[in-house]
Amino acid sequence: MAVVSRRVLIGGATLATALLPGKPHAAGGMERLQVHGSPRAAPAFTLTDAEGAPVAPESFAGKGVVLNFWATWCPPCVAEMPALDRLHAALADQRIVVVAASQDRGGANVVRPFYERTGVQHLPVWLDPRGAAGRAFGIRGLPTTVVLNRTGREVARLEGEATWDAPAMMDRLRALLPKVVPETTAT
Repeated sequence: MAVVSRRVLIGGATLATALLPGKPHAAGGMERLQVHGSPRAAPAFTLTDAEGAPVAPESFAGKGVVLNFWATWCPPCVAEMPALDRLHAALADQRIVVVAASQDRGGANVVRPFYERTGVQHLPVWLDPRGAAGRAFGIRGLPTTVVLNRTGREVARLEGEATWDAPAMMDRLRALLPKVVPETTAT
């Protein structure tokens, strides 16, 4: 499959996006999920909710977080949103949440109609309109998804589109985000 790369100039910075035509990868993209050998500290970041109120990472304490950076103008992002919506609904009872952080400068006024038009029903509107959280995480393109464990540490990352609700992908996320966090010994 050919990969077409496009660079988009946004606010003076270059954002690389990969447009992957056709069907998502056979394994749902799981083969591109980069699992870290040990959890990494996540940067300080803040998102805003649909009303513009700031939301800090502490709001997700005790939950596994699938933090997806996306935009309505990004074709691979648009393609994976239904799967992220289904993933959020499927894993909610296991205290795993999908936080889809829109990079759209138009904020909730752009995201809400997009959700309605595309049938996204379960994902709350989360915004990163100035891209500060994305920069803090060092994302290089959209979509990028960062998996945070229940203590807020980064355990995995995937750049590009994935079929997040594929059974193998959901099993992998459950394994990365167990309900009980293993105890670690302090040295």
